[in-house]
Amino acid sequence: MRIGILSDIHANREALEATLADMRAAGVERIVCLGDVVGYNTDPSPCIALLREAGAVCVAGNHDRAVTRQIPTDGFSVRAIRAIAWTRKRLPPEDVAWLSALPLKTSVGDQLVAVHGALHVDRGCELVRLNSEDRLRRTAQALLAHPSGARVCAYGHTHRLGIHEYRNGELWEHDPGTEVVLRGGSCYLLNPGTVGEPRTEERRATYILFDTGQGTGKRTVAVRRVAYDEQAAFGKTREAGIEPRRLLSIPAPVRSALQGGLRRVGLYEMVRRVINS
Repeated sequence: MRIGILSDIHANREALEATLADMRAAGVERIVCLGDVVGYNTDPSPCIALLREAGAVCVAGNHDRAVTRQIPTDGFSVRAIRAIAWTRKRLPPEDVAWLSALPLKTSVGDQLVAVHGALHVDRGCELVRLNSEDRLRRTAQALLAHPSGARVCAYGHTHRLGIHEYRNGELWEHDPGTEVVLRGGSCYLLNPGTVGEPRTEERRATYILFDTGQGTGKRTVAVRRVAYDEQAAFGKTREAGIEPRRLLSIPAPVRSALQGGLRRVGLYEMVRRVINS
């Protein structure tokens, strides 16, 4: 069975439509969404509809739960809070009900465990980022103890691709640019990056194609990258007043170059908070 794993759509319809089209072309039989369907961009209802039509298995992200008022917006950026308020005013009751009912964690048989943030945390797991070796190890250990028996955990939230293997107490990262053959006796942590809210120099939507090996015995994971009409998607976001208009005068290639440079020197998050305030 081929499972398409995606995360952090953030109401980007153009990116999601392109991603789902690529999944169909790749022969995906099951779709797993790791949360943050809404937030930041302007097409929350169309994105919810697309996932429901595709029969996707979904868990809740922190933005989904903030929009439905299941968690407060403490700790969210100014831009995120602006987008959450915008979304609350426009989301119909049936979409709010669907988001509210999403679980924090779920599993697909004995093949895959899905969570937005971290598996090793119970309360508030959607808020925890697996952005350190210690947290990755703790989630890998939680996966080994998971009652499903699955040895693959998919998570999102960080908007950054990652394929980690945990074996005999050792943790290492695989190159997301190559197909990875999963070994028996290991467990794996997969982050598909983001469909609709890029935060690296990679501007395309990304997802992970997980072949469970049923019938062949060979389990593999591979990253897929999908181009979409970024100008159309984020143009709507700026027109809605969610994206700060002071950035409009900076051409997109220049913005990307500046963002990349700030990330390399560790200043991006600080500058982003100042700009978005």
